[in-house]
Amino acid sequence: MGLLENQDDLKVLVESLNFKEKVDRSLALIEEAFEKFGDGLVVANSLGKDSVAVWDLAKKVNPKIKGFIVTTRFKPSATKQFMAQETARYPELKVFENQAAIPEKLYETDPDKCCDILKVQPTRWAVEKLKVKCWVTGLRCTEGRTRTDYKEVEERDKGLIKLNPILIWKEREVWQYLALYGVPVNPLYKEGYRSLGCAPCTKIVSDENERSGRWIGTSKCGGECGIHTRPLINVRGDGI
Repeated sequence: MGLLENQDDLKVLVESLNFKEKVDRSLALIEEAFEKFGDGLVVANSLGKDSVAVWDLAKKVNPKIKGFIVTTRFKPSATKQFMAQETARYPELKVFENQAAIPEKLYETDPDKCCDILKVQPTRWAVEKLKVKCWVTGLRCTEGRTRTDYKEVEERDKGLIKLNPILIWKEREVWQYLALYGVPVNPLYKEGYRSLGCAPCTKIVSDENERSGRWIGTSKCGGECGIHTRPLINVRGDGI
């Protein structure tokens, strides 16, 4: 049985595998998935620390692997500049953005709808346009309260596999990888951020939970934008 079919206890793996073993496992997961899905395997790159680690891992497996970035009008200027650098370096990273008109400060009045329009819908476009069969993410089960029930290989949308190759990595191991392999990161981390998103909905905090600075003061605080929780294929409507 290959790693894509494994039923390993993730909580055990988080604590029992050392750094090198986790890196080797992540590379093996991506390699096995690429062998199975070929060009249908695409990396979702949020430009955060976890995503750029996964992107680097994928490129080690095969430099031909493609990716996509979902951006919004509310991304910080530093993130946009970093995105420009990354897409110039990797033309195979395609950018998707929903530029539809939305109510002013929708992120305050209805953050779920704002995320659905600006983040989830462009992700659906990316999956469709790039003919994605397996999308690779930087999810980690140690990152926050909403990310403890994921698996390394999932099929939440029938016909669309989601691969989470660094699911069992700890935050320090991500930074260890980025430092050891000299992977460029978003400069916002130098300011103290631990989780990056849109400017109005992301704050610097000292809470133990990495994602506690996201959507502070709303029901989404420390939660999800919806990309990992809502359907991405066979969805009717334009999300608005």
